[in-house]
Amino acid sequence: MNKSDTPRPPTAREASLCPCKSELNYNICCQPFHNGKAKPQTAEQLMRSRYSAYFFRKPDYLYETTHPDTRDANLKKELYDTINDVNWSFLTIVNTTRGGKDDKTGKVEFIAEYFANGEPYELHELSRFKRHKGAWKYLDGKSG
Repeated sequence: MNKSDTPRPPTAREASLCPCKSELNYNICCQPFHNGKAKPQTAEQLMRSRYSAYFFRKPDYLYETTHPDTRDANLKKELYDTINDVNWSFLTIVNTTRGGKDDKTGKVEFIAEYFANGEPYELHELSRFKRHKGAWKYLDGKSG
């Protein structure tokens, strides 16, 4: 075993609770998804991991987890241009419909709290998810 194979202790961020409010540490919750070591097994897991990706400013993950049928050609540029405009502060899952391990589609209703220009806001959305080549992807959402 060489030095690079030696497990390192988790960073403070990795050992802290995940921002997706799963009550798990980030290093065993959303980080494996963000690092490409695992894929979300449910629509809700994908939704939570996407929230955490916004929280930690990971535009590539957000782009890759958007369904190709609804992924705008300019999405990656838009994400890079705007990812720092908002500070996400809290996530509440309101309801989940389907989106389980054996489903092909699912919906997740959530409320995400954030700050923009120092002002507090809420995003209340009903997001739709659909599998693409076996993996869950964000299809679209309707704000309410």
